Amino acid sequence: MRRLHQPVGQDCILRPIFNRPLAAVASPQVGRLKIGRRMQSCPTGILTVLLLAFTAHAQTLQQAESLWQAHQYKEAGQVFESLVKTQPKNADYKVRYGRLLLERFNRADAASLFQEALEIKKDHPGALLGMALVAADSFEGKAAELAHEALKSDPQLLEAQELLARLALEDNNPAKAAEEADKALKLSPNALDAMAIRATIDWMEDKTDSPWIGRILAINPKYGEAYATAGHFFVINRRYEEGIQLYRKAIELKPDLWSAHSQLGINLMHLGYEKEAREQLELSFNNGWKDAATTNTLNLMDSYKNFVTFKTDNTILRLHKKEAELLQPYFESEMKRAIATYEKKYKIHLDRPVQVEVYPDHEDFAVRTLGLPGLGALGVTFGYVVAMDSPSGRRPGTFHWDSTMWHELSHVFVLSATKHRVPRWFTEGMAVHEETAASPDWGDRLDPQVLGAIKAKKLLPVAELDRGFVHPTYHAQVVVSYFQAGKICDYIKEIWGYDKLLAMMHDYAGGADTPAVIEKELGLKPEEFDKKFLAALEKETKKTVEGFEDWTKKIREVAKLAKEEKHDEVIREASAIRDIYPDYVEAGSVYEFLADAYLAKSDKPHATAELARYSEVGGRSPVLLKKLATLLEEVGRKKEAAAVLARLNFIYPEDEELHRRLGDLYMDGGKAEAAAVEFRAAIALKPTDAATARYNLARAYRTAGKSDEAKEELLLALESAPGFQPAQRMLLELSKEEKK
Repeated sequence: MRRLHQPVGQDCILRPIFNRPLAAVASPQVGRLKIGRRMQSCPTGILTVLLLAFTAHAQTLQQAESLWQAHQYKEAGQVFESLVKTQPKNADYKVRYGRLLLERFNRADAASLFQEALEIKKDHPGALLGMALVAADSFEGKAAELAHEALKSDPQLLEAQELLARLALEDNNPAKAAEEADKALKLSPNALDAMAIRATIDWMEDKTDSPWIGRILAINPKYGEAYATAGHFFVINRRYEEGIQLYRKAIELKPDLWSAHSQLGINLMHLGYEKEAREQLELSFNNGWKDAATTNTLNLMDSYKNFVTFKTDNTILRLHKKEAELLQPYFESEMKRAIATYEKKYKIHLDRPVQVEVYPDHEDFAVRTLGLPGLGALGVTFGYVVAMDSPSGRRPGTFHWDSTMWHELSHVFVLSATKHRVPRWFTEGMAVHEETAASPDWGDRLDPQVLGAIKAKKLLPVAELDRGFVHPTYHAQVVVSYFQAGKICDYIKEIWGYDKLLAMMHDYAGGADTPAVIEKELGLKPEEFDKKFLAALEKETKKTVEGFEDWTKKIREVAKLAKEEKHDEVIREASAIRDIYPDYVEAGSVYEFLADAYLAKSDKPHATAELARYSEVGGRSPVLLKKLATLLEEVGRKKEAAAVLARLNFIYPEDEELHRRLGDLYMDGGKAEAAAVEFRAAIALKPTDAATARYNLARAYRTAGKSDEAKEELLLALESAPGFQPAQRMLLELSKEEKK
């Protein structure tokens, strides 16, 4: 069955008369409708006509609702469209139509309808609720604000109150979630979704005999949505195996709950159980559940025929066929190195291999990770399975694939060590910390967004830091939260030692929450810890935070001077601001301006020094790093040149010149085996001069004492260029050596 790779499911309902901006997906719940209206007095004849017209519209509305209930979604949408067209000022019709579209995967038009309703009536509770649902399913921080506005407009709006309970639990605040759920139960003792939140809280605290599920099933014995709700929370808290079991229970209660079939399939796929995953996804798709997640996940699974898998005793590596030959040696070696490092640091041994999947198409990677909050990600971990972008899927210099892989593999160990019972901030903080621990130039740099948050004092208390990952309230909050979490782990290690981080992991495994863990291990109340940490961070970043505005102004002046080729002035002005904001290594950095100015003056030593600073602080531009390697090589510093080029293998290895140059440097340094790896990588990139590439690999093999492999490469070189004399000579020399 062919499936379109589209942002909405195939079976979505599209409004025929409006173009709509993209909006976020919202959950398919049903709101309330109020159609009662006060009619002004008018002559009897006109009143009769109006009453008849109103009755006709009421019947039409009932028809739309009936078609909706009968799962005739397209026909229901047509009736709603007619209603909205004939009565464009009826906000209630727009809200109901929006809820239908929302349920049937058309979030863009749904959001627009809710907005139109609010333009008619600015405090329409159903429209506010609809907007809250749209925001909630894309994990936007404004969802709670909108839900509160809906409740202010209609204090009896049960669904808005239940939504607040859901949002609080997503923020990892079970106490607040229980409080909000209880408010919903006061509005209605039969509030099933509120009870589902209460049951979920119990299950997440390992209280398997929650009384709430009994109350739910007494009201509705087929309410599988309760287990599906719990499944959602277990999955976003990375407790994937338990989430899968909850989705299974949801389906047992309600076999036609196709959304649960879809989520079961997606999460089975996340953990590598692909056969059953496909079965569940096909089942939900064939029964009309054709949302983006289901449709695109099936498409992705269809594409797996284009991948190849490599296995060792403790690693499984899935690469696209077009780049497997190039990437396999680097990825497999780094997987082995990271696993060995983490087994020693975390003092645990994994009981199964770790699987890493590498996607050259970022959209395929995005599909692979559907359903998680904060997805501007480069990689994601599902238990023992890691999915990540390939270096070829990103612009050269913008992505350090090795630091991403080490980050994700840290998650594998932390999740395993804590039995997946760990707050998001801690596992992300540990992973960010481990990046820099692996290599100082890998970790997160201070970027303008983080600087702005520090200056504006927008960092969250440690006890609430999960909220910054799940429901960000400003554009850069997820990025800021990653940085803050990493810095917290750095700070704990610096002040209390690395063993305290391990002790915190064990506390989380036992079910403790962040306030309890901070107090137990660090001897401080969370509020005290926040004060000490923020004071240390502000001291560390003070120079950059205070000087950032001036730096921003002067870097523009430097750029202008560089364009005018005023090299002495560039050197003077850029040198004056370089150390105000040393972490800035993006395009147009001070280091680049200085290096170019020094080179224009033929001052290669100073140019080399600036580019070396750029490399040490984490600069990743292939152009600049190769320029640095050239300068180092010119003055005989070949070992340092090789080290610079080797960094590029972890950033953008899709560069034949890089591997050829690095191979030559390794040969000069007596590292024939390492040179062979680089020359093989050059061949994998299918160079224009295949004969020379094969000859270079033969040189490395010969030096390494692998004569047979060398002869094979020479024969391949001569096959592509029969008259290639260097290959002929070496082949003759090898033949003579064999006869001796």
